Amino acid sequence: MAHDDLSIRRQVQRGDGALALVDVKTRAGRRTLPLLPWARDALIEQAGRQADGKRSAGDRWHEMGLVFTNRTGGPLQLRDLSRTFERLVEKTKVRPIRLHDLRHSVASLLKRSKVAPRDAMQILGHSRISVTIEIYHPQRRGEPAGRTRPPGRLALR
Repeated sequence: MAHDDLSIRRQVQRGDGALALVDVKTRAGRRTLPLLPWARDALIEQAGRQADGKRSAGDRWHEMGLVFTNRTGGPLQLRDLSRTFERLVEKTKVRPIRLHDLRHSVASLLKRSKVAPRDAMQILGHSRISVTIEIYHPQRRGEPAGRTRPPGRLALR
């Protein structure tokens, strides 16, 4: 993986009781994102784990071109992903959060990595830069404009 970007073109969607790979519906959903070095490294590691999984699955593997899969190459069920996340939270003793709250953790990581707000907007999928700026520079109630909170710890500690 030598590229500095990641293209989003398809998504997993539930229909008729089963998961299927479908084209992303909107222009905003079809996007190319800047790929940060640490994210690229994580995807390379995942590709190695997936190669091991393919070998283990043998003929049971169904190639769908997914980055994260179940043991046979198919899409992950949301309930399985949620349970795995909950087990990891418990095992690592981090502060429990909902799986969806990882978006805020990503925003924190992007800010700490000094990612430009416009790139963060693309990565987070915000439609307006003002949403990203609000996350990047939140203002406390009653605090004068222009003052921001000091950076805190990441949501996952």
